[in-house]
Amino acid sequence: MVVLAKAELEQIALPAAQPPLAHVRAVDLSAAPGAARAAAARALVSACEEQGFFRVTGHGVPLELVRAVEAAAAGFFALPQAEKEAGAGRPVGYASKRIGTGGDLGWIEYLLLSVTSAGALPAASFAASTLPCAAAAADGSRSEPSCPLRELLEEYAAAVRRMACGVLELMAEGLGLGPADAISRLVADADSDNMLRVNHYPPRPELQHGSLLTGFGEHTDPQIISVLRSNGTSGLEIAARDGAWASVPPDADSFFINVGDALQVLTNGRFRSVKHRVVVSSERSRVSMIFFGGPPPGQRLAPLRQLMGDGGRSRYREFTWKEYKSSTHRGSRLVDDRLCRFEN
Repeated sequence: MVVLAKAELEQIALPAAQPPLAHVRAVDLSAAPGAARAAAARALVSACEEQGFFRVTGHGVPLELVRAVEAAAAGFFALPQAEKEAGAGRPVGYASKRIGTGGDLGWIEYLLLSVTSAGALPAASFAASTLPCAAAAADGSRSEPSCPLRELLEEYAAAVRRMACGVLELMAEGLGLGPADAISRLVADADSDNMLRVNHYPPRPELQHGSLLTGFGEHTDPQIISVLRSNGTSGLEIAARDGAWASVPPDADSFFINVGDALQVLTNGRFRSVKHRVVVSSERSRVSMIFFGGPPPGQRLAPLRQLMGDGGRSRYREFTWKEYKSSTHRGSRLVDDRLCRFEN
């Protein structure tokens, strides 16, 4: 449940609008080695250059697992508010309406979880009260004292992390980088700063003049790569280079990939960190799960030499991931351009 005062609702209200549908390029991760894989690598690179956004098929993540996680997450968000908030206040866990430290609000509640190198969620991320059991027995009593959501999220995080590394390896091929893990190693390292976010956007309330609501305000993701999956409800929008918004059609079988700020830096601006937002306009709940692949805190980030060319100019100064991530937490708003502080 999301509760906002009238003034807060007015703050996140958007004019009723129907942006055009985005054309989202598809990349087949299961393409056979040879000409088909080379074509997939080229398509991936083109999508990163043009939109910073694409969808992947042939990803190898079992759809049965995806649907089980979505159902368990929906069950968790349907719990009484007091039970969901029992674990609030920890570095990771449940929260609602407030996003970040800059005062941004949204019609949203969410779980934000740390992911280990094995793809699992560390026990410290949860207390028993943080993720109570979403399943109930026929008589209404809790059937088990612990919820399968945690175990499902562990399995899901591991599967999506493997897939994300596969995307980055195909990306390296398309860029002509060597070795194959030139980029993926930053996400696969034992100390990589990976996160999993589970967002719930309840159906929008009745508003005057048919206004829409901001679910998650416009922003770019600071990490290297983001892997997104939703339950088939619309709402995600991406911005073109001219700032015009386009609606991303729901896709029941694919995963969507965002280029993040760190990847824009690694490619010296060749790839575009896509600005995106979620608009709540539906009478149906939207549940989305996003894996954020970030490098280790001490990893130094700068344009890759292989992409600079002879005498090429670096658009960005070198910095650590910890330094960049800290800059995004210093009261900045979602819409702020964080990379400009690190340009040469």
